[in-house]
Amino acid sequence: MKIEFNKEQFENLMKLVYLGNWMANANRTDDRIEKYEDLESYVFSFAKNFGLEEYVDDESVGDGKFYPTRFFEEETDINELHDEYDDETFWTELSDHLGERDFMRKYSKDDWDKMTQEERFLKRQECEIGWEEEFEKNGIERLEIREK
Repeated sequence: MKIEFNKEQFENLMKLVYLGNWMANANRTDDRIEKYEDLESYVFSFAKNFGLEEYVDDESVGDGKFYPTRFFEEETDINELHDEYDDETFWTELSDHLGERDFMRKYSKDDWDKMTQEERFLKRQECEIGWEEEFEKNGIERLEIREK
């Protein structure tokens, strides 16, 4: 099988592979998923064929692999995409966790067992929406940890 890309498509493929590997491995240390790193290196190995050599470094480590350069990370929209993802994930996760906490505080195990799956979903969602509205209006300005 042969797949052909124009320069713009290949640059977008590089970004997608980079973002996928970043998502899979950014928080890992000793347990990195090598198959994703290897695929990123393989895709990046073709960058010079598309005139994108400034995006790839294959010499600094000397291991025969191809890595994104600082230029790739700073001069494309990769950092912007990271930031957008992180920002949205932060607010979503925070609302989800606080909404779940509030749901568990508001309803007993007996209440929870009597609810249908749909009722549990809707009541938990109400708790989450309250936090979403709070954060949309005030950000984290009103969040505090109080001593008991």
